[in-house]
Amino acid sequence: MKRYLKIFLSAFILCFLAIGCGLQKRVSSTPTLDKIQKRGTLLVGTTGDYRPLSYKEPGTGEYWGFGIDVAGEIAGALGVSVSYVPTSWPTLSADVQTPELFDFAIGGITITDARLQSMDMSEGYLCNGKTILCRKEEADKYKSLEDLDKPEVRVMVNPGGLNEKFARENLPSCTLIVFEKNEEIPSKVAAGEADVMITEITEAPWYVQNDTRLAAPLLGTPFTRGQIGVLMRKGQEDLLKKVNAKIQEMKSDGKLKGLHDKYGLVYGF
Repeated sequence: MKRYLKIFLSAFILCFLAIGCGLQKRVSSTPTLDKIQKRGTLLVGTTGDYRPLSYKEPGTGEYWGFGIDVAGEIAGALGVSVSYVPTSWPTLSADVQTPELFDFAIGGITITDARLQSMDMSEGYLCNGKTILCRKEEADKYKSLEDLDKPEVRVMVNPGGLNEKFARENLPSCTLIVFEKNEEIPSKVAAGEADVMITEITEAPWYVQNDTRLAAPLLGTPFTRGQIGVLMRKGQEDLLKKVNAKIQEMKSDGKLKGLHDKYGLVYGF
């Protein structure tokens, strides 16, 4: 009898432990989503200097852009509001990996192997590639990297991001100018304070459409090709899964194509 009682107690304990582990697994499988929904707000880091993907209006403090619209869709899917937290290109990686700042970052962030080594990124929702802005009257001068990589060509980039990295790696002979405010660089090129801006195919069309002095002669043949996605720190698999599901849904129901049309951006290469 004692032997059967021992067997029964052992089985009961094992069963209890299994159930407890299962409950613990279920609870811990959605820590980020639980925190966001309890807070009632999705905290989104964004630079606010990258028209038309993420821009903060100086006068009103309101954010608008392709990435801002995508973030709003994600917040809606989670049933919460959205609040935008300022970040910058030089501090982006450190800010993303600081849990108390925000849940993820969005707005012109290219998916790269280097970022994926230390952080997670969603699947791509927007095609991207390095290109240039220049003055319209000089559009025929720049047809290749060789045309840019000359001491007399003043190339302007914003600090800390992939534009500066690309310029330093590919244009060692140009006169490189690093300027703090990304959104002001196109007007400086147009005014003759620089000759070329290294930018992306996601950004160049907006400036060409809104400043007749500018041109993007290599828009259809970018130097690189990639995808823009949502950037977040590792360990948020539940949030990453939700973000990817929403992006897939927006691809399927046409909302993503609608945003491309709204902002005049390239839909696929």
